[in-house]
Amino acid sequence: MPDVVGYRAKIGVVVPSTNTVVEYDLNQVRPPGVTFHSGRFFVEAPDLSTDEKFLHFLGLIRQTIPIALRDLMTCEPDYILMGMSAETFWGGKEGNAAFEASVREQTGGLGITSGADACNAALERLGVSNIACITPYQPVGDAQVDGYFSECGYDVKRVHGLKCATATSIADVQPDTLLDELKRLDGPDIDAIVQCGTNLSMVAVADEAEQLLGKPVLAINAICLWHALRALHIEDQFSGQGMMLREF
Repeated sequence: MPDVVGYRAKIGVVVPSTNTVVEYDLNQVRPPGVTFHSGRFFVEAPDLSTDEKFLHFLGLIRQTIPIALRDLMTCEPDYILMGMSAETFWGGKEGNAAFEASVREQTGGLGITSGADACNAALERLGVSNIACITPYQPVGDAQVDGYFSECGYDVKRVHGLKCATATSIADVQPDTLLDELKRLDGPDIDAIVQCGTNLSMVAVADEAEQLLGKPVLAINAICLWHALRALHIEDQFSGQGMMLREF
């Protein structure tokens, strides 16, 4: 018998303990009969101010993500959405595939949406070639984003990292700042702009920027939701959340 409120799907969302944006973004959409259930993994060292500290952060979260998945499985979700993205770009396509395989193993084979794979699926659907990326990361993270999308066959023209000092302060970046950065990234050589970093509040900004720039601007939280819903054969469309959720 289906869950009374999650009768279409219960989506388990894996979120860093420092993240304040993912759950907000998902709950702005609220497809009828779909519920979101967070498993928040502990971030012991949120300092991201240097490449070295960024790598230390990743090393520690690799130890706590399995605990969040363990706890999340007790609500018997139908699907897993990774509400963190840096780890999903690490090691290119092979690294992402290994990460997703590990999550499936820990969840009994559930389907999974990762940020990297979702963005690639959206770009494939759009049929674009030349992209720019905006991230909250340090250069070491930007290099992984560039490498992943390059392996997927895109010509990555530019990657701009905001170099946010901590995992929590990513959420402090203001919409005006983000819109200005998108304008700077854009150009006649760009078919689409991709935003990475799930704690960067970009969905509304991306929706506005798409209209302003006349091209797709993929906010990772909206793209992950699009990817998860379509994987679950839920075809609902939504306005104000960017092109993919509105049109595809």
